[in-house]
Amino acid sequence: MSKTLMPTTGVSLAGDSTRTWNDVEVDPITLRVIGGALQSMAKEMAQVLYRMAYSSLIRESEDLGAGIFDINGRELCESDSTPMHCGSIPAYIRGVNRRLAGTYEPGDVILHNHPYHGAAHSPDYGVIIPIFWQGEHIGFAGCTGHVSDVGGNFPGLCMDVVDVWAEGKLMDSMKIYQAGVRNDYLIQHILDNVRTPEQNRGDLEALIACSRIGEKRFTELLEKYGLDTVMSAGERWMDYSESMLRAKIREIPDGSYEAPIGYLDDDGKNRDEPLKVAVRVQVEGEDILIDLTGSNSQVPTAFNVPFEGSVLPVAVSAIRTILLDEDLTEDFVPQNDGCFRPVKAYAPEGTIFNPDFPASCFARFSQVNRVFDSINLALAPVLPDHAIAGSSAALCAIAYSGIAPDGESYWVYIEINEGSYGGRNGKDGMDAVDALMANTRNNPIEELELNHAMRALRYELRDEAPAPGKWRGGIGSVRKWLMETDTFLGSEADNRSDPPAGALGGHQGVSGAFTRNAGTDREEVLYSKVTQETIRAGETLEIKLPSGGGFGDPFERDPFQVLSDVWDEYLTEEDARRDYGVVVNTASWTVDEDATAELRARSAA
Repeated sequence: MSKTLMPTTGVSLAGDSTRTWNDVEVDPITLRVIGGALQSMAKEMAQVLYRMAYSSLIRESEDLGAGIFDINGRELCESDSTPMHCGSIPAYIRGVNRRLAGTYEPGDVILHNHPYHGAAHSPDYGVIIPIFWQGEHIGFAGCTGHVSDVGGNFPGLCMDVVDVWAEGKLMDSMKIYQAGVRNDYLIQHILDNVRTPEQNRGDLEALIACSRIGEKRFTELLEKYGLDTVMSAGERWMDYSESMLRAKIREIPDGSYEAPIGYLDDDGKNRDEPLKVAVRVQVEGEDILIDLTGSNSQVPTAFNVPFEGSVLPVAVSAIRTILLDEDLTEDFVPQNDGCFRPVKAYAPEGTIFNPDFPASCFARFSQVNRVFDSINLALAPVLPDHAIAGSSAALCAIAYSGIAPDGESYWVYIEINEGSYGGRNGKDGMDAVDALMANTRNNPIEELELNHAMRALRYELRDEAPAPGKWRGGIGSVRKWLMETDTFLGSEADNRSDPPAGALGGHQGVSGAFTRNAGTDREEVLYSKVTQETIRAGETLEIKLPSGGGFGDPFERDPFQVLSDVWDEYLTEEDARRDYGVVVNTASWTVDEDATAELRARSAA
């Protein structure tokens, strides 16, 4: 840690505070009621979206976000969904305002997915509806969700594409409804240019319904309390969230904290050429800057990151998660624009975290997850009670696709596979969960088996021992699929070559792996990122997700926790002896306490 503060200027996700209403006093009870109503309507929006959607990523994985925003895109509330989606919607609104400000009419519905104008990436469709009250435009209801296909070079997911246009259909602030009139020709044109028109149609209708229910519920709140009271209450909640986060930041000593340099496997085309991730957390008073200077230059594939729609949300999410951990604070702090204000981010132009147009930035989740992971590791020495060891800092998204039985259309199915968290002070890492920025659910194997020619042969925790630590790392999952027809494969994953890091004396975790025909004489290890790989009928694909790093010295782990891990077959007797200095007797299922004390003393000498 350096005490020298670098004069880097960052960018905030927070919106402008221009007001179109009169500030009034709001009593504490009304403030609580309005705050609860805002949270409730955001949750209802998300429920409508994932229950109506057609595609697997929204319907099963809940890869979505929803919320209510003022006219400047300041977030009043958000759903408890994927942070990457929720955090990016203010940027979507700024992108839409850039083109449409001053042209909004009641009944407008706007579709947007342009990654250089605020979108997180092009498959995340955003539907924005302007909210009017007594003839005046006063805010927005907005949501986003990941659709199955956007009509690019390859179905579902793509890595090896030359520019942003090759990703697929880009919609920059398109009014698919204008003044309440639906533009069926425009909608049909959009659907004619994707491989999954029926899935995308269902998802689009779900996105529209989601934003409409948000508009309806917010208008009902205005009818009950009035514009000035509701917006003043929203302002108080934003100020409260800001003050709570700033108070936590003030507890961190001023300084510049650097994470260990991380490396992403490759860019999906130039194999075995790792990409550098450099993260520095600068703390000054009650403000934080996430500085990505030193990270890799942009790459000629889709493995770049939209700065506004993806980097800024991960900076805010990481700091809020670390400092306002609900396990460590009794205070409820709602997620809104107030949480954005103390946090800024900076990435030099022309790097993977701030690419120059028109570089493709379709596949960006592994990079932002690695940034989140690195922020944790940077702050671990100064916030040992809050930070965690390295997690599976990569979203393992896989797109399976093929020609439908009718021979005239594609089928596309995208699933999320679960890694694990690193250990943390007082808790072992969680097993088989999407870590950090994802917050998505697993896709049930029954879903794929029911609808597509695939059969699951294996779905369980990995066999390898978890990373040793006073608090051990979590265990990643493993899935093995048998393809019953020729299937195209596209994947966006990482952690194949750079396993999750340990923290404060904990050991590193276990890398991920993709293997075709594992355990046969035709076994082939695949790269973590592939585009349009063909898995033939009768072949298998085994997917192993990373296991998180350990936290703290493993020789300080409670011997009886080690015994429990041996009992659960996470560890062998030899693992317990070698990695933890614990002598276990599996005949009596006891710890030999004298032998353990002697072994640990010898190792410490």
